Amino acid sequence: MSFMSEFKEFAVKGNVMDLAVGVIIGGAFGKIVDSVVGDLIMPIVGRIFGGLDFNNYFIPLAGQTATNLADAKKAGAVFAYGSFITIALNFIILAFIIFLMVKQMNRLKREAPPAPPAAPPEDVVLLREIRDALKK
Repeated sequence: MSFMSEFKEFAVKGNVMDLAVGVIIGGAFGKIVDSVVGDLIMPIVGRIFGGLDFNNYFIPLAGQTATNLADAKKAGAVFAYGSFITIALNFIILAFIIFLMVKQMNRLKREAPPAPPAAPPEDVVLLREIRDALKK
């Protein structure tokens, strides 16, 4: 089998295509969760804790005197623990949503209880009666 035909067989398998679709949708879904965390949740959390903006929480490591993270990063190294808090919260929300999705899929995959066997066709019933009559 040639290299190209072997690669083509691998690439068009259902699992590889499912994985590719999952990665693409996962990337887009990650951006949605980033927006939910950064634009909706973190401002509310910041407001609850007195107007804090977690993205601008940092410790300058190069002696910078900047007041926001972007300017501090331009001036040198920073320990941006506020960004880490935001990203960790992003991860927790994403993991929880994926957990709910997997839980729902597992619930849907559970097999329904087996249906009671259908009544046998009339000709089978007649043949059984004949068989039982011949045994007597």
